[in-house]
Amino acid sequence: MKPIFKILMGLGAICLLTALIFYLIGHSITAEPFLIAGIVGLALGVRGISMLKGFAYPIMIVGVVSTALIFPQYFVEINGYKLSGLITPLIQLIMFGMGITMSYKDFLGVFKAPKGVIVGITSHFTIMPLLGFSLASVSNFEPEIAAGMILIGCAPNAVAANVISYLAKANLALSITLTSIATLLAPFLTPLLMKLLGGSFIEINVLDMMWDIMKMVILPITLAIVLNELLKDKIKWLNSIMPMVSMFGIAFIIIIVTAVGRESLLTVGPILILMVLIHNLSGYTLGYWSARLFGMDERDCRTIAINVGMQNAGLSKGLAHGMGKLGTVGLAPMIYGPMMNISGSIIASFWKNKPIIEEEHHTT
Repeated sequence: MKPIFKILMGLGAICLLTALIFYLIGHSITAEPFLIAGIVGLALGVRGISMLKGFAYPIMIVGVVSTALIFPQYFVEINGYKLSGLITPLIQLIMFGMGITMSYKDFLGVFKAPKGVIVGITSHFTIMPLLGFSLASVSNFEPEIAAGMILIGCAPNAVAANVISYLAKANLALSITLTSIATLLAPFLTPLLMKLLGGSFIEINVLDMMWDIMKMVILPITLAIVLNELLKDKIKWLNSIMPMVSMFGIAFIIIIVTAVGRESLLTVGPILILMVLIHNLSGYTLGYWSARLFGMDERDCRTIAINVGMQNAGLSKGLAHGMGKLGTVGLAPMIYGPMMNISGSIIASFWKNKPIIEEEHHTT
């Protein structure tokens, strides 16, 4: 571990301890900046520990959320401009970054592994929406917050599923194809499923939602793929900076949603977090066993489990903003994003060290 990371970890620990002391003696206002600094120091410090490096970003998101909860006034508007207006452009930027890593060949993967794609897509767009609807129905949340649970369930796969699939020794090619096809289907399936399952909670305008997905997802990804095909060697520098830009964009969206929905989040926070956790973990579990049911091998089962459980939370937050309900409908997606990164990292670490029996059998 390099000295710089040790220093950051040490400073983070000192700040967290200082914050705890101030909280205990009743000086919560003084404690709050130390709390944020401590979380940031911890997030930067764990990057120097190979086994914990994957948790750096989720820890940073905890710091971002804490900052928005403590100082919401700085992230709602600036000089009369509502920062929520930045959400759509930021999502378009993130989707453009996703598209830069893609090729039209990713969509042709359906012909190479049709069974895996059919099982994966069908599982994704049935398991997660129905889970979201079931949890929303028993939650007793106000309709708009409950609808957010359905919305995250109706979203397409998250691009992070590809990274987790790679780390988990799953079928990366299948994961990329599933993400690509699910994204392509999202303008049609997400609004229709949301109307069918969420229409009893809030009013859903299917055409408006379709257009929102087209402009936030399909258009920037299409532009990126075209540029990638036409200017392959000339835009390699984009591949190196877009992951960092995307991470910043996601963090900024989360801080805006948290600030706007602070009051609702403080009211339902713990129960909503539990519901979102159940949704996420159930998605992994049911996704895995649905693939098993159809006779998929272990690598494909892992892939489908990850792609079912990991949802495009950024798009969901953008759709909530488009409905004018960012502070309510956007809360479940806001929690889901960081949570799935944490759970996904844990699953990847577990599967990475677990042998794939079928492959060992075939090679012996």
